[in-house]
Amino acid sequence: MTETPTDQPTGSEALDFARSVLAAQPFSRLVGARITEFGGGRATLEVDVRDELRQQNGYLHGGVLAYAADNAITFAAGSTLGSAVLTGSVSVQYLRPALGAVLRAEARIVHAGRRQAVCDCDLIMRGADGGETVCAIGRGTVLVVDGTAD
Repeated sequence: MTETPTDQPTGSEALDFARSVLAAQPFSRLVGARITEFGGGRATLEVDVRDELRQQNGYLHGGVLAYAADNAITFAAGSTLGSAVLTGSVSVQYLRPALGAVLRAEARIVHAGRRQAVCDCDLIMRGADGGETVCAIGRGTVLVVDGTAD
């Protein structure tokens, strides 16, 4: 995929495009991730919590939170930079144990240039009762790639 920002799809086409990109990622399929928002420098990724994604104390595994932050950040940046992007860096700060039924990663661009963007991400757990708790925050840098490998 080598679309540039000038030929990025918009509206419902953009969300459909993002969903097709996510569906092409084997690891995202394994985790069961879905994209619910995409465009305008924002992206939201959701994962239903199941036993295989928990750690030994019953909390959602930190690796799942880091995955969600990484992917949501990259999709948010890709919504303005184009789809030829890769994560340059990502960090996650865990605030509290991740307990709930659904993880939602809400990412947004903080700053973007022509070749990179910095994004923040809130990682929110939604319980079966509908209550929500921010359990972690992420920040990442996303880079435009030229398609050649070194």
